Amino acid sequence: MPLSLVDALGAATALLAIPAAALGFGDWAGSRTESDVPVAATVEIAKGSFEYPLPGESLVAGRAVAPVTARIEFDRAIRMMKYQVSYGDYRRCVDAGACKPADAAPAPDGTEVPVTGVNYLDATAYAAWYSKATGRSWRLPTAAEWAFAAGERFAVDDEAPSGDPDNPAVAWIERYRQSAAAGRRPDEQPRPQGSFGENRHGMADMAGNVFEWTSTCLAGPGEAGRGAERADCGARILEGRHRTYMASFIRDGRSGGCATGAAPENLGFRLVRDEGLAARLLDLGRMAGMVPG
Repeated sequence: MPLSLVDALGAATALLAIPAAALGFGDWAGSRTESDVPVAATVEIAKGSFEYPLPGESLVAGRAVAPVTARIEFDRAIRMMKYQVSYGDYRRCVDAGACKPADAAPAPDGTEVPVTGVNYLDATAYAAWYSKATGRSWRLPTAAEWAFAAGERFAVDDEAPSGDPDNPAVAWIERYRQSAAAGRRPDEQPRPQGSFGENRHGMADMAGNVFEWTSTCLAGPGEAGRGAERADCGARILEGRHRTYMASFIRDGRSGGCATGAAPENLGFRLVRDEGLAARLLDLGRMAGMVPG
């Protein structure tokens, strides 16, 4: 006798409370799907809270001040790719006709490196293709999720500018000076995965020479932290050695496009496995054959 919709949802809800390992699925990292697309290794960052410098420019009486800090709490774990999406990973999407070729070439010696020379639109196109190819839900992290996963590697250069606060160029010059003083020399060639080590969560290369796109919009003046994740947002936040902002269509950080501080050497990304209720119900439906893969 077929289950009613209420019964089916009740059964699915009960299954959601059971650890994946208990159902025999184990950790999907490194497994392969029917389409033979590798599923990226991921790290689960336990739920918790942290003090987060909100992105966006904060103004008091029309003058830039240090970022507003808020306590951000995550009520569930975040599962994020351990490494950035590689050139080879991205190439599969290009070969499938779902992604535009990256501007940057692979490493000259054939070493697998993170894909760079991609913009926000490329990253979201890859996430959509990868979700379909693996039958699981993937997306770009928010800036707050990235910062939480980065742990001790998270850094912000958005300090309150010194000097004449009425001069709009001061903040840009001061941020560049801060980056230069930190000894951040240009490092043009992306390094192989793992070159910058792991943080306390086991996440690799969180502060390397690849800056990573997030889904968070750049807030306007006086609206620190209020940047919604809108489809029509003109500029997004990138995280890496420091926080920066970039127009969504930019592929080369050195070309400008709203960057702050020292220009990012390379633009790449990693994804979050979306394990929200809707995503997990879809996955259960796929496994049960109720939802097309």
